[in-house]
Order: sequence, then structure tokens, then C-alpha cells
Amino acid sequence: MPKKFQVVLPDWLEDYIQHLVERYELNFSEILRLEICIAILSLGKKLYPEFDPAVGLDDIAEFIQNYDPKKIDRETFLRFNSKIYFETRKVVEYRLEKELDGKKPKAY
Repeated sequence: MPKKFQVVLPDWLEDYIQHLVERYELNFSEILRLEICIAILSLGKKLYPEFDPAVGLDDIAEFIQNYDPKKIDRETFLRFNSKIYFETRKVVEYRLEKELDGKKPKAY
């Protein structure tokens, strides 16, 4: 279940996220959550080269470069985001299980 947090951002980061909000027609929280997931997914692949997510940084970059809201329907866009969230959760679980010696984290 999502929780609310207050996050303090510098002006330049707020401006950038607001630009993404307008470009992709998502709300501020969705963009922030998506950007955090992309960062976690990218770092996870570097920390654990054996981890092979179904959606990687190259896939995400290609999708963003080819994104045109007139050509890609909203459902396709949201389905791609769901893949990012799913793969991010897998890398988080993988990392936590490694760092907790195979024990399941409390949140799962």
C-alpha cells in the first residue's frame, strides 16, 4: 500500500519533474516514483551483474526516445511503467535477500 512522505527537492529537480509531468501526463508522485525505480533498477544491475531484469536501462532509454503521445496510447505507456515497477521490486527483493542472508525482508 502506498504511503505518503514529504520530500524536499531543490528547485532545479522540481522544475525537471514538473517538465516530465507535463510531457508524460502523469502526476508528480507517479513521475517521482518512476524516476526512483529507474535509478534503483540501474544501480541494481551494476551491483549485481548476475541479476538480469526483463526491462533494462537500454529498453527504458529506447522507449523514452521513441515516445510520442500521439502514437503511443496511454495504456501501452502505463503497461511499460508497470514492467519497470515489477522489475524494480525484483531487484530490491534480490538485494535485500542477499544483504539479509536469505531472510525475507519485513515488508514482504
